[in-house]
Amino acid sequence: MNQLEVCFSPELIHLHDLEGKIVVVVDIFRATSTMIAALANGIEEIQTFADLESCRSMREKGYLIAGERNGKTVEGFDLGNSPVAFLEEYYGGKKLAMTTTNGTLAISKSQSADEILIGAFPNFSSSIRYIQAQQKDVLIHCAGWKGRFNLEDSLYAGALAKALEGTHSSDDDGALAMKTLFEKEGHQLKQYLSKASHAKRLQNQGIEKDIDFCLTLDLYYLVGKVVNDRVRPISF
Repeated sequence: MNQLEVCFSPELIHLHDLEGKIVVVVDIFRATSTMIAALANGIEEIQTFADLESCRSMREKGYLIAGERNGKTVEGFDLGNSPVAFLEEYYGGKKLAMTTTNGTLAISKSQSADEILIGAFPNFSSSIRYIQAQQKDVLIHCAGWKGRFNLEDSLYAGALAKALEGTHSSDDDGALAMKTLFEKEGHQLKQYLSKASHAKRLQNQGIEKDIDFCLTLDLYYLVGKVVNDRVRPISF
């Protein structure tokens, strides 16, 4: 069987060997969920940036620019980090440049992986099918919150570990712990994650619709994959 492990923060990714592995970057609230929503609604590619100015400069190249810091849209950007915003119209053929507090940093720190996938609940089953078809070891890279552990990304890691247990085994304590937590709380995902600190930050900003979207399973049948430094949609 292939192996599965979990990295709980970009600050810990240097402790893991990424070569030859599929790295699933996950930032449930909200970057990776937003990317899947954007791809499902016509965005043909997403270029991610760790810093604001590099992202801002992409407007001159015809990109829509999306910027978020501390949960809020950056002034002067077309969009923030709301998945629901990408459901309001069809973005067919457009390209997006995106920078967020946590998720885009995790992508930038995963570059030595064999493949990088974008993890989210709205395309969960498609990601499972894709991973199983590749027959490679998997590392789930949780974006966390400013270098710290967070509950929603880690619980997604547990869900993925549970779904892949027929093809991927793990001697990783983090994966075991999160799979056990998902087995206990996965049936009430929205209720349980409403307690998470970042969910409370978002609730305080009045964007409960984003939270509901981010925790909805299998809205789309596509995979988000980094190809030539761009996140692109793959039907699967």
